[in-house]
Amino acid sequence: MAVTAVAGTAAAATMQWLDGLETTLQPYPWAYPLLMLAVLGLAAWLANFVTRRILLRGLQRVLGLLAGEGEARVRLRVISRLANVVPALVISAGIGWVPELPPALVAFVHGASKVWVVLTVALAVSHALDALNLVYERRPDARNKPIKGYLQVAKIVVFVLAGLSVVATLAGVKMLHLITGLGAATAVLMLIFQDTILSLVASVQISGDGRVRLGDWIEMPSQNADGDVIDIALHTVTVQNWDKTVTTIPTKKLISESFKNWRGMQESGGRRIKRALYLDQSSVRFLNAREQADLRRFALLRGYLADKERELAEWNGRLAPDDALPVNARRVTNLGTFRIYVQQYLRKHPGINQDMTQLVRQLQPGSTGLPLEIYCFTASVAWAVYEGTQSDIFDHLMAILPEFGLRVFQEPSGADFRTLLGTDAPRPGPDAAS
Repeated sequence: MAVTAVAGTAAAATMQWLDGLETTLQPYPWAYPLLMLAVLGLAAWLANFVTRRILLRGLQRVLGLLAGEGEARVRLRVISRLANVVPALVISAGIGWVPELPPALVAFVHGASKVWVVLTVALAVSHALDALNLVYERRPDARNKPIKGYLQVAKIVVFVLAGLSVVATLAGVKMLHLITGLGAATAVLMLIFQDTILSLVASVQISGDGRVRLGDWIEMPSQNADGDVIDIALHTVTVQNWDKTVTTIPTKKLISESFKNWRGMQESGGRRIKRALYLDQSSVRFLNAREQADLRRFALLRGYLADKERELAEWNGRLAPDDALPVNARRVTNLGTFRIYVQQYLRKHPGINQDMTQLVRQLQPGSTGLPLEIYCFTASVAWAVYEGTQSDIFDHLMAILPEFGLRVFQEPSGADFRTLLGTDAPRPGPDAAS
């Protein structure tokens, strides 16, 4: 009660002082209105100054302790925007105290102040959504389910509502009536925001099933994209290609078109090697006893050759004496022995994932030779390590082929034809004797 009485007394004293000031300045008709406008501007500036210099500095220290630097900066932008509301409210409340102003001008200032407040609040909400995204990205599962697209939709809704509010304020109508009038234009708005609606649906599906996440390696030839996903927004997904170029893919394309996501490979712990050695089919033959004994030098083949020798001896021993000819007997081939060698080599290789599929198989022979395909997975998914392991394996296999009497198929070159025709000898010079 005492505080109310003091406030009432102060207000009465202020009014009495203003009346006295107005009486004093009566000889000068515009002096008092100009003085009141100056006081109103000064009051608005002081309100803004106090809000920014005192409130913001205190909040900056608090946020610096409670949040990270980037997050604190975004939150301060929110508060800074809201601080701009204070002078607008002061001007809106005080403009009516200025005498002799045209009613139209007073109404315009009231409307402009409301528009300023609406736009300022909309921008503050936008920065608040940015701060929310920063907070969410600190969660461990944020990479799997980004919310940036949803927040962008929320921003669109906020700015649309702000725009409608501004139009309603300037037109002097209620916002509900304005929204009702826009009902007839719904079809047009649907046409204008068609891409936004499709992108929103695509963002919901992508976030729901996790088909694309930040950091994924995706390959989409139709969009010339082959690299890591660095940003997922409402309308676009940004991919940094391996050549360091950047490709932006419309979000809806990830729903309507096919693409390859290499995340499964990266999470499996192994990257596939699927490459073939093309062998000269004319080099495939049986091994004689001396060659088999010579191949026992390979530690990887000793067990196989011993088991194979017993198996073949038992099989061939059941043949009739008249059929015990080499053409009727089972024998070891150099290609089969080499295939077993490759299998054992892969099983002992430290760079191969031994818990995943391993195959060494023959493919359909063709005009380019007999493909012997190696199908396995490396123990590392790192690109450089994978390429190094794959190269080491095929370097070794091509170098060891002559030990088995096999040759790599290679189409003849010009040098091969010159050797065949005997034209490799140097041609005589112009001064040579004829």
